[in-house]
Amino acid sequence: MHNCTQVDELTPPPHLAQLIRYSPQRSELHSLQKSANKAKMEDPCNDSPTSIMHLPDDCLLVIFGWLESGTDRDSFGLTCHRWLQIQNLSRRSLQFQCSFSQPILSPLSQSGPSINSFHLYRLLTRFQQLSSLSLSGCIELPDPGLTPLQYFGSNLQTLYLDCCFGITDNGLALVAIGCPSLTSISLRRCSITDIGLETLAESCSALRDVNLSFCSLISDCGIRALSQKCRQLQAVRISFCRDITGTGFKSCSQTLAYLEADSCKLEPEGILGVVSGGGLEYLNVSGLNWCIHGDGLAGIGAGFAMTLQVLNLRMCRSVSDESIAAIAKGCPALQEWNLALCHGVRLSGWKAIGLSCRNLETLHVNRCRNLCDRGLEALRDGCKSLSVLYMYRCRQITPLAVELFKCQRGNVEIKEEELMSIVPSKWAFHW
Repeated sequence: MHNCTQVDELTPPPHLAQLIRYSPQRSELHSLQKSANKAKMEDPCNDSPTSIMHLPDDCLLVIFGWLESGTDRDSFGLTCHRWLQIQNLSRRSLQFQCSFSQPILSPLSQSGPSINSFHLYRLLTRFQQLSSLSLSGCIELPDPGLTPLQYFGSNLQTLYLDCCFGITDNGLALVAIGCPSLTSISLRRCSITDIGLETLAESCSALRDVNLSFCSLISDCGIRALSQKCRQLQAVRISFCRDITGTGFKSCSQTLAYLEADSCKLEPEGILGVVSGGGLEYLNVSGLNWCIHGDGLAGIGAGFAMTLQVLNLRMCRSVSDESIAAIAKGCPALQEWNLALCHGVRLSGWKAIGLSCRNLETLHVNRCRNLCDRGLEALRDGCKSLSVLYMYRCRQITPLAVELFKCQRGNVEIKEEELMSIVPSKWAFHW
């Protein structure tokens, strides 16, 4: 491919001509071809044959964009230095081989986890149009390793730093300075504090998706800075952040629609803060632990979660019938509810669900010790939209009650399995 065939009047080779003929962007290429022909006409003394090498860069960028296979794209870049530069300018995402948290989408990667500032500088110098970068799993990457982002991070919108154990507030400050356009960042298991999070929120106000799971040094102060300064925030993950009570979310933006808070210590006042924005669609507070008396979950049904569609209360063993009734009545849009291992839910709670959850489609009741035949009957006679019931190892349920349920609600599929995650696909933190 190192020699390019000369063609008259910018006629593309046969395989490219076929691609152009069936491409929805044919008019775009036609416009680019006209501009190239015009350039040729401006030099009428040049009678030499015109080759594809004379196409302007914008034409080559369009052609490269139509190449679907990695082999074709690599061959394009191997043609000559100019075409390699076109390939470099077209790259939008980069992930290192040690980035174990995300599927590898780009074959270009370092062979090991020893990524340093020099490696990052070379790559960011070469690929200056990146919008997504994953350094997840670079466990030895120190704060100075992020220095190149100050000069080449202006276009970055998505950044993964999961399990970069050497990254602290200083490294996050470099990100804040160099990446003002960030909309998504994952800092799972990073050694950052409220100070670093405040710096990030101050400079990256366009943030929409933030993952702080296992960041044990983050408290409500950092969350408050994030929720108040990033008013476009849509999704936050704070699972296993034991120092967050939830009060930092008070008066959060209505755009906040997704909160993952597995195994946190949210307090009743914090629960009210979480739903205070009024736009929440997904809430996971599974494995919730409290430092004070009372389950506090009744706040979910206090009137601020009218748009809530998916609620995960798995392993919230202390949840009471009163809280269940409040949620069932105060969350009319609820479509999926996970109550697995919620041993505090008794007959009155199941009756409240059957009576009030008219839009509930999926219910998880696995290993609920206090779900009895009468409770199953209440679900059978209510929950008119129910289509899937996850139920197994409910010791008080008799086979007769199950058969009666199947006879009267034949449209409901009973599944004897347990799901650990019920995150809707649209909220998956993806590359």
